[in-house]
Amino acid sequence: MKQFLYIVAFSVFVVSLFAGYANFGIPEIQPAPPPSQEAVDLSSMDMDTFISLGEKLYTTKGTCTLCHNELGRAPMLDNLDGLVAQRLGDDGYGGSAKDVASYLIESMNEPSIYVVKGFGKVGTNDQESPMPDVRSGSIGLSDAETLAIVAYLEDASGLEVSVEIPQGESAPVEEAATESAGSERAHYTTGEEIVAVLGCGACHKIGEFQGELGPDLQEIGSLRDREHLRRSILDPNADITEGFVPMMPPVYADQLYASELELLVDYMASLK
Repeated sequence: MKQFLYIVAFSVFVVSLFAGYANFGIPEIQPAPPPSQEAVDLSSMDMDTFISLGEKLYTTKGTCTLCHNELGRAPMLDNLDGLVAQRLGDDGYGGSAKDVASYLIESMNEPSIYVVKGFGKVGTNDQESPMPDVRSGSIGLSDAETLAIVAYLEDASGLEVSVEIPQGESAPVEEAATESAGSERAHYTTGEEIVAVLGCGACHKIGEFQGELGPDLQEIGSLRDREHLRRSILDPNADITEGFVPMMPPVYADQLYASELELLVDYMASLK
């Protein structure tokens, strides 16, 4: 009995030692805060600044680069002058655009009006686009933000920018958080909140969101265990669902606290 008590006491000591080291001996690593929205006064902008705003929106809030990239998930958006002229002259085009700017706006707001051959939603014979209306859902671009992206795309294609900067408006734009190193942000408290803030619904069906570019996650908890879900968030290219291409950015390990990651895993595991 005495030997048993020694073993128990020694085990408690070792566990306490490791717990103490884990809590106080290992430096805490603060993740980079996710982007936050900041109002931008458009009336004070010149065109170069407006184009820069469009580039930032294109790569952040708009999530455009998730699909419009060299992986071929969606058409590339360079050399727009020749491409748009070709598409407007296509017999299958049924929209009302007359130039590059109006075509881009139409494509973002009503993407199924014209679907480039080979890029339609599976089973629709290129009659329906998998791209969401950028005005709705987790993307939610304003008219001013859409125009900024158009200005950026025209400029990137070497075209003269044809849109004007809206006057008397302000636009929210995602900025990198400016907190100093080691400062803390508020913690997210639910998995649903994390899904909304990170824009998961832009690509996935999950909760109230109806994205169609990535795998359907509405019942993912009955299909994958917690370990798989956690790995898919931290290393999204480790296991690609059949029929999809690598497109999810591997950034969430740096943007989420460990407790938030577990909240997200808990929420996804509950979807059955």
